[in-house]
Amino acid sequence: MGVRSAPTASGVSRKSDSPVLTATAEQGGVRLDRWLSERHPDISRARWQEWIEAGQVRLNGKPAKPAAKLRPGDRIEYSLPPDRPPDFDLRPEAIPLEILYEDEHLLVVNKPRGLTVHPAPGHPHGTLVNALLAYAPRLAQGSAAFRPGIVHRLDKDTTGLLIVAKTDRAHARLSEAIQRHAVRRAYRALVWGTPAWERITIDRPIGRHPTQRQKMHAYAPNEPLPPHARPARTHFHVERRYRHFTLLNAELETGRTHQVRVHASALGHPIVGDPLYGGVRTPPHDCPPAVAEALRHLQGQLLHAYRLEFQHPITGEPLAFTAPLPDDFEQVLRLLEVQ
Repeated sequence: MGVRSAPTASGVSRKSDSPVLTATAEQGGVRLDRWLSERHPDISRARWQEWIEAGQVRLNGKPAKPAAKLRPGDRIEYSLPPDRPPDFDLRPEAIPLEILYEDEHLLVVNKPRGLTVHPAPGHPHGTLVNALLAYAPRLAQGSAAFRPGIVHRLDKDTTGLLIVAKTDRAHARLSEAIQRHAVRRAYRALVWGTPAWERITIDRPIGRHPTQRQKMHAYAPNEPLPPHARPARTHFHVERRYRHFTLLNAELETGRTHQVRVHASALGHPIVGDPLYGGVRTPPHDCPPAVAEALRHLQGQLLHAYRLEFQHPITGEPLAFTAPLPDDFEQVLRLLEVQ
């Protein structure tokens, strides 16, 4: 879908559909995402944040961040975000949900394996959004009509905790808290191999893979960094070592697509069962048959968002939730304990 044309305004020089504006003295100190959303009130601030992260806004000729503070004389060049696909059938569907917390502002859900979070090409229905619409028809609009209530996402085959916003006010505040790294998200992951370290932080930008477009890539310091890559930082520590495998705890400092999966693979320890990042392997010859059999039957990566901590977006109350590992993850760990 094409980019919508921008409204004409004084001080705007136009080149195709990419206006160039200059920040005035009165606009000094204003966040870039807020500045854009005020000029285009029909486009949500969260949608602008996504568009800025995608590299479609340039500040003084360079890619910018949503939280960048404007200075008088700054030049902002941008195109308007394209319309979201309007034709997904957002019908309520009676899909079971495991809800750990609910009030009039938000829900906390424990997502099972195999459930896509929101409709997308190839997954037009049967998603968490369809289930939520059957359970709680009033959800926040958020950044797009096809994913009402969704504040952050998990991959289809990643299990665990998700926040869902019921009101636009809660959605806006939760989205901003995630941008400020004020939402703590911790994962457990079973990976191949035995790391030489006990704790490590990997700080490598993540962007689309240069040749395999369905994958993301963690760019090393010696690799050319494309403009769409964004900073990404993950803290890992070892929880339990097994023969050939290690149970890791991973905490996100940022929240990029596939972040834990990409960073674990970049460290040489892909997540067991991960089909995109090297986690589907033939077990070693000395792996017990029961373990090898369990691995053959996995339906996805052994990655679980087990802990979530944040302040309630309206009351400010500190909230913390944990979710137990799913059955297939627990089964593999039990088998590894006795090998």
